Amino acid sequence: MSTQGVPYRPKAGEIPTSPGVYRFRDAERRVLYVGKAKNLRSRLSNYFAPLRTLHERTRRMVTTAASVEWTVVGSEVEALQLEITWINDFKPPFNVRFKDDKSYPYLAVTLGDEAPRAVVTRNRKIPGARYFGPYPKMWAINDTLEILLKLFPIRTCKDSDYRRAIASGKPCFAGQIGRCFGPCSGRVTIEEHRDNVDRFVGFMQNQDRRIVGELNGRMLTAAAAQDYESAARFRDQLKAANAFFERSAMVLGEAVDIDVFGIEHDELAAAVQQFIVRGGRVRGVRSWTVDKELDVPLGELVDFVVQNAYGDDVRPPREVVVPELPDDTEALESWLGTLAERKVRIRVAQRGDKAALLETATQNAKQTLMLYKTRRSADFTTRSQALEDIQEALGMADAPLRIECYDVSHLSGTNIVASMVVFEDGLARKDEYRRFTIPQSSDDTDSIHQVLTRRLAYLARPDEDEHGEGVSAANGTDGVEASGRRRRFAYRPNLLVVDGGQPQVAAAARALAESGVEGVYLCGIAKRLEEIWTPDADFPVILPRNSDALFLFQRVRDEAHRFAITHQRQRRKRDIGSVLSEIPGLGPARVKELLRHFGSVKRLRAATEAEIAEVKGIGPALATTVHGHLRADGAPAPR
Repeated sequence: MSTQGVPYRPKAGEIPTSPGVYRFRDAERRVLYVGKAKNLRSRLSNYFAPLRTLHERTRRMVTTAASVEWTVVGSEVEALQLEITWINDFKPPFNVRFKDDKSYPYLAVTLGDEAPRAVVTRNRKIPGARYFGPYPKMWAINDTLEILLKLFPIRTCKDSDYRRAIASGKPCFAGQIGRCFGPCSGRVTIEEHRDNVDRFVGFMQNQDRRIVGELNGRMLTAAAAQDYESAARFRDQLKAANAFFERSAMVLGEAVDIDVFGIEHDELAAAVQQFIVRGGRVRGVRSWTVDKELDVPLGELVDFVVQNAYGDDVRPPREVVVPELPDDTEALESWLGTLAERKVRIRVAQRGDKAALLETATQNAKQTLMLYKTRRSADFTTRSQALEDIQEALGMADAPLRIECYDVSHLSGTNIVASMVVFEDGLARKDEYRRFTIPQSSDDTDSIHQVLTRRLAYLARPDEDEHGEGVSAANGTDGVEASGRRRRFAYRPNLLVVDGGQPQVAAAARALAESGVEGVYLCGIAKRLEEIWTPDADFPVILPRNSDALFLFQRVRDEAHRFAITHQRQRRKRDIGSVLSEIPGLGPARVKELLRHFGSVKRLRAATEAEIAEVKGIGPALATTVHGHLRADGAPAPR
């Protein structure tokens, strides 16, 4: 691979220093990527650095392109607007373009009709309609509409039923059963109905709680005038109003209208959760997922998220809360202000209720991303394609129907453990997971070598019988138990995967060669660029960014990491030496003296403050600290 630039690189003096938008095109003139810049020359110079210095995904985009062109604009805001337009027009494959993971229902009021009606719909293109939502569930919006119709009775029947009722003079069916309150019901005129619609829309916009007090006053007034029929009607409306406000818990002040965006992303994908807060209550939730072709930072993701969230008649609130400010915050705020026809502020919540809501949205985004990746890995067709792609990429004779992945975890060089996770036909086999304890190791590569040596011993013993008997663990700490466990542990993998790059793969290859086991393929996955390394390779295998094969590799690696971390934490909790070393004032000498004095971890945990204070070098104050720390660590209370 050349370390120089690409042949179509323009001369530095040809690129203006003005704000603008640039496009990378391939040989067929297809737009591959659209970006904006405050200074075009400065931004584009980043793409034309020596290829070896570029991120792998950026390098692939630059080398795929055959030309670059730019358009100068007057300001950053104009650059933002043009970038959004071109992304929507050209749909470049290397740009991040979020899509809803589902079509959310909205409550729409067809203001363009002669007699507007309220309708629950997923169609966002009804002419003249005013939309409220989105709502996370269809039942939620139906329940809400049922309550609101008691407050503001308006039409709900279909247009065909409305026209038939008006022509015949007979109420529509919904009107006959008390479900439609439009002119077709014969109860109100078109003008009266329009007034009810305006009140309905006004309430949905502001959701003012003062309506509760107004209805209560009307009910009492009607009752005092002995107009009990009207009083009963106002009573029912009051109940409906209270039910509406009780449906969503107050999370912020009543006057607060904000959108909160939680974002979770990794090297391959990103997920977004948007909480729509109106009147201090969460009125709607939206979520997106996207496969990332380029590895972009969080601030740039925020930029793309906000661009995708608004427009198409979706107006932003006065405040938008995000996890990190993008570089072009001022331009983005100006663009949002144009859409909202008022000032819009983008901010990061550091503390308080808004920060707590941002954390909740982020946790939801994490769950969304995990579910997205799990579903993608669980689909049979997707799994089969992923295994075939891995077979082809690694030059395997057969698809890797059994994959074993290994990861090492430690705490500053201590409590070294490793994990083995198993995937068969692309699905996790948790009953065959194994844990390893490594007593001594010089580094991660040595740990990988030890673990693979111990594991491969179960495949190398020629005297093992058909049930896997005859092979014992080296020190009893690798999780191998009875004969049934050994039989599964002796299953031959098609592919061994280690978490790491060239050094880890080299250590694993050495263990594989020393074991004498043949017919097992080996590779490693490097975290930073998600590169796949094979033994003795000078360059990694680069799988397509959104390929099912890379998603499977990532899921296998992440599962091994999770399993190793869990085991390491459990051992650390049991390791009293590690626990004691964290206590302020306890150095190695005092830890050793405590353990020598009590003779066992059990006795130390059960000791009282006075008993601990008797130890040489431990005074009353330090004894209190030790005793409290052990209590917090889950020690049993002394008896």
